[in-house]
Parts: sequence; structure tokens; C-alpha cells
Amino acid sequence: MLLAIDSGNTNVVFAVYDEMDRQRGCWRASTDPRRTADEYAVWLTQLMTLQDLTPDDIDSAIIANVVPATKFALKSLCARYFHTEPLMIGDPAVDLGLEVRIERPEQVGEDRLVDAVAAFASYGGPLIVIDMGTATTFGVIGADGAYEGGVIAPGLNLSLEALDRAAAKLPRIAVKRPQKVIGQATIPAMESGAYWGYVGLIEGLVARIKAEDGRAMKVIATGGLVPLFAEGTDVIDVIDQDLTLRGLLTIYRANRPAPAA
Repeated sequence: MLLAIDSGNTNVVFAVYDEMDRQRGCWRASTDPRRTADEYAVWLTQLMTLQDLTPDDIDSAIIANVVPATKFALKSLCARYFHTEPLMIGDPAVDLGLEVRIERPEQVGEDRLVDAVAAFASYGGPLIVIDMGTATTFGVIGADGAYEGGVIAPGLNLSLEALDRAAAKLPRIAVKRPQKVIGQATIPAMESGAYWGYVGLIEGLVARIKAEDGRAMKVIATGGLVPLFAEGTDVIDVIDQDLTLRGLLTIYRANRPAPAA
């Protein structure tokens, strides 16, 4: 079985896939660069037992990681507890199967490329892929599947944290869809700014990308907050919460070692 690891700025997601590409389990932990391979192992193997899985069931692994400080622990986890050398997105030996058609290809986040692989495989192109995570990113995928650039904006939770730190009288708020845009008190006004402000961000950037690009483009969105924000706009065509993990699975299947003769 395959252990796929998506290590982001906020969470690390672990998923196990069997030989038929069926997901047998999926778990997430908060990203902490101080967490060791041993700590990951204790947590993960206990959760695996709830799905009748053991470390011996894992014979391969793949990692996409945008937090350099977690790389050693995750690679050590795979080697020490699952006895496998993981494929690493970003390693020149790993073929993603897409062209990165921008000025500085080495600067593109691994998660954005993995999303592009999965989105093109599932929906064709051209596409706009929105990922609402720590940052809200918009990736432009060409008709041939090439990654052609995009937009990076602060994520909603990051923006709310900055507001809480910088404005002494403003409280922390939960993200929800307000019924009115005009708030009649501080908290409703903040809720409106958070929700409708990000709806405006999504709609405005999608419209500008489409106008600048000139092609008809389908919009695919992923990330935990996407269903909430999709309620407030009709520019999102498809919500796909498994996009990144499916991209890792696709890349692994294309790069897995040939069976021994």
C-alpha cells in the first residue's frame, strides 16, 4: 500500500491507498517543525490500527512538502517505521508529467504543482485551480496541462490572525456566512468583511484571470473553507477536496519502480 503525505504550512495530511487506488484511511495533524519521526509514528500507527492497517501494510510512500523544517522527520518516518524510501515532489528524478511554463519554475510550491497534475487529469484544461489554505492560491493550467502561473494571496485565517494582533479592540471571530453585508455591530461587520471580502477576492481574481488569459476556463477549488465560500458565489465550477492527495497518487503511479523480474 501507498502512504501519501501532504505537508502544508498548517496541517500535515497522511493517507493510505491500496493497490486498487482506494483510500483506506486519511488523517491530519497540525504542522509542527519540532515534531520528530518517533512522535509522528506513535500518532499515525495508532490511528492506522482503527482502520485495520499496520506499518507492514505500507510498501511505498510519496511526500509533497512546503515546510523545509519537517522534511527530515517525514523522510525518517517513512524509512524507520515503514521501511520505504519515499518519492519526494521536487526531486529532479520524480517526473510530474507537466511543464512548468513560468520564469522561475523552481519557486512554485510543490502542493500547487500536485494540484495541477490532479486537476488536469480529472478535468482537462484550461483551468483555474483555487486552493484555500494558509495562503489562497490561484493556479492557471493550460489546455495541454502546463502550469502557466497564478496568484498568491494571504489565506483567510492568516488575515484574521493579523487583524487580531494589530487591532487591540477587535476580537477573534469564527468564519461564517452573514446574511447581510452591512454589519450593525463590530462582530457582524467583521464577519461580513471576512466572508464577503473573500468572496470578492475570489470573484475579482477569477474574472481578471479569465479576462487576461482570454480562454474559457473551468474553476476548480479545494481546501477546507471552500464549501462555505462556494455558497456565496457561482464562479466555482467544481469543489474537489481530495485534489492534492489524488495528485500525489497520480504522480506515484507514474513514477513507481518497475516490479522485479
